Amino acid sequence: MKKIIDLLIGTNNQGKLKEIRELLPKYIRIFSTSDFNLKSPKENGTSFEENSLIKSKYFSKKTNLICLADDSGLEIDFLNKAPGIYSSRWAGRNSDFKKAIKKVYKELTKKDKNWKNKKIKARFICALSISFLDKKIICVRGKVEGTISQKPKGINGFGYDPIFIPNKENKTFGEMSSSKKYKMDHRFQAFKKIKKFL
Repeated sequence: MKKIIDLLIGTNNQGKLKEIRELLPKYIRIFSTSDFNLKSPKENGTSFEENSLIKSKYFSKKTNLICLADDSGLEIDFLNKAPGIYSSRWAGRNSDFKKAIKKVYKELTKKDKNWKNKKIKARFICALSISFLDKKIICVRGKVEGTISQKPKGINGFGYDPIFIPNKENKTFGEMSSSKKYKMDHRFQAFKKIKKFL
């Protein structure tokens, strides 16, 4: 496949857009959904991969550009892998992740009042797909394992970053510099797998 020069990033999430931009090679001309005033499609897939493909195909068809889309979320083992593919829905209409984080803590407490004394295993998962019109070019998954912190820490990153401590680290993604986070998170792991297409 020839190298991609023009690429639409299929997300209306500014945090994701910024991170994906950082990860992409500099020669790629990047377009965002806001350049075309596009709203996101209904994500009714049953997996991160399905939702990622719904987005990359939808935005590609709307713009005639090759589109890279990401669907990602947090799985917490103790909550039967919730919020999972519903991670952004927990933040409600206004994408209020403070609200989503409160819900995580509320659900953990409901399940076990003493959850803070346990190691709550979790992982961030990212499915990245590249599509052109109706055709899937590639879809890959990246993940990073970690635990849930007892309280939100740090103001960097976005989404659930302030409550996620990656394994072998003692800081949450919210406390890390973006350059450090970008070199280890789920999006980076997925990116490594699509490098050859870019």
